[in-house]
Amino acid sequence: MNVLSSFLAADALAGRTAVVTGGSSGIGLATVQVLLSAGAAVALCGRNAERLDGAVAGLREQFPGAKLFARTCDVLDAESVRAFAAESQAALGPAAMLVNNAGQGRVSTFADTDDQAWMDELKLKFFSIIHPTRAFLPQLVAERQRLGDAAIACANSLLARQPEPHMVATSAARAGILNLVRSLATEFAPQGVRVNGILIGLVESGQWRRRFEAREDKSQDWATWSADLATKKHIPLGRLGLPVEAARALAFLVSPFSSYTSGSHIDVSGGHSRAA
Repeated sequence: MNVLSSFLAADALAGRTAVVTGGSSGIGLATVQVLLSAGAAVALCGRNAERLDGAVAGLREQFPGAKLFARTCDVLDAESVRAFAAESQAALGPAAMLVNNAGQGRVSTFADTDDQAWMDELKLKFFSIIHPTRAFLPQLVAERQRLGDAAIACANSLLARQPEPHMVATSAARAGILNLVRSLATEFAPQGVRVNGILIGLVESGQWRRRFEAREDKSQDWATWSADLATKKHIPLGRLGLPVEAARALAFLVSPFSSYTSGSHIDVSGGHSRAA
């Protein structure tokens, strides 16, 4: 069996518990699905209780018998995250894999970003990683000793290396996360906990679907409209990414299949990156 088929096997991550923040929709939900498909037990959280309940119902239908735990949690509330960590451990056992996925982009230029907007954006991007990492690190260290591998993966954006003027606060915060991942990887290395990230380009999302619904040319279907968007954005693969394509990269980075990878980022942008 080759490495790829081993990674996709239904039992590849059996006996391991994964945690996914922001797991009720988009890339987070797709990551939960990939990890469950590989046999992991998965704890997920989200801020919106109704959306989280809907996601869990769909997951239980898709993966009957899967080991799954969900809790409403605001990753910016340290106490809420600590409670989530304790409850998920009680339900599924200690985590060996943590995916920090919570976060969203802010469209604004320097001229129209006030002090509070800067504070909100920086707080969201940094503490959506800091709080879960702090809460779950003891579990990861313990599981590394038991299983031989434990890891954290952070969903980041290509904006970290390729900033956009209309997303000035998000671009700056994303660049900081690039540095944070590298710093954590160095600090946690003696404890055997790996830390990596992915740099996401344009991925299909509710935001892009809403823009599609508001398009001027109603004769365009989604495939044509999104292909035109990819052309305008100079994406060599000629399309937007799928949430599952980012999810597979995150799942790989927290799995033992990337056991000698730490402090790095996987580019998931369809070739949109201009870096060499």
